[in-house]
Amino acid sequence: MTQHHTRVLVLGGTGFVGRSVCERLVTRSGGASALVRVPTRREQHANSIRHLPTLQVVPADVHDPAQLATLVQGVDAVVQLVAILHGSADAFRRAHVELLHKLAQACKAAGVKRLVQVSALGVGPQAPSNYLRSKTEGEAVLRAAGLDLTVLRPSVIFGAEDRFLNVFAKLQSVAPVMPLAGSAARFQPVWVEDVASAIVNALDRPDSIGQTYECTGPGTYTLSQLVRLAGRWSGHERWQIPLPAAVGRLQALVMECLPGEPLMSRDNVDSMSVPNVATGTLPGLEALGITPAALEAIAPGYLGSEHGRAKLERLRAGAGRD
Repeated sequence: MTQHHTRVLVLGGTGFVGRSVCERLVTRSGGASALVRVPTRREQHANSIRHLPTLQVVPADVHDPAQLATLVQGVDAVVQLVAILHGSADAFRRAHVELLHKLAQACKAAGVKRLVQVSALGVGPQAPSNYLRSKTEGEAVLRAAGLDLTVLRPSVIFGAEDRFLNVFAKLQSVAPVMPLAGSAARFQPVWVEDVASAIVNALDRPDSIGQTYECTGPGTYTLSQLVRLAGRWSGHERWQIPLPAAVGRLQALVMECLPGEPLMSRDNVDSMSVPNVATGTLPGLEALGITPAALEAIAPGYLGSEHGRAKLERLRAGAGRD
């Protein structure tokens, strides 16, 4: 049974995953394209999606309860993608917990029941990082709110515009060697288009309400293997120097002190101490009708010398996505 939601608010719609979700919502087959509302504090961040038919970009601060209450008016579903990877404990709580409290209250006041939340693998009350603990608490907030909730927990997400494999490829293009914290950490990378499909499929399936899905690709890799592949596919594979845990945290501290958003933080290192792979105790992408694409089928194309939107479209077509 399929239930198409026709008016969808996408929080975080201008981000890496959000852009693909918006594309899928406005191009759903069978004449079921949605009217999509995407709030953003910086309108230029929406430049890549504002051309989409039936999509509305709204200047707004989602952390402001009054503005959030206005945003949920008139929609029949919400996709919640707002997340941060770096910051203080307070910053993680603001993005992953306090925002969800405000969202739950706004949805209740507006009579909006349906919500899809993107969380993360490795969550749990005893999780080792502020990122994972705050994601855990955010899930609990939404479950306690009486919403028609679906939770997706992806592993690290890759794609043409990712800030994971692309970062390691770029670093190896300029560095003679790669000092690597958490080199033995395990991941099960999942393609951004598969995550976007999972979000939209879950939104459309009433049987996903109350369910939690683990979103992973078919292969498991150590961080060392992923860095090596990123270097190889971009033509800049470098020698790696695995760092002991204490030295890795020191390296991350140095990165935190550099200008701009850090490539690695101590909280990231802490997160990597638990496997970022499917537990096997929860349904996966297959339960949402998706056969996940292999890393090797997608990443070599966008990490190579050719770049741009046209190539991304060819990758999607070649993987049978519409």
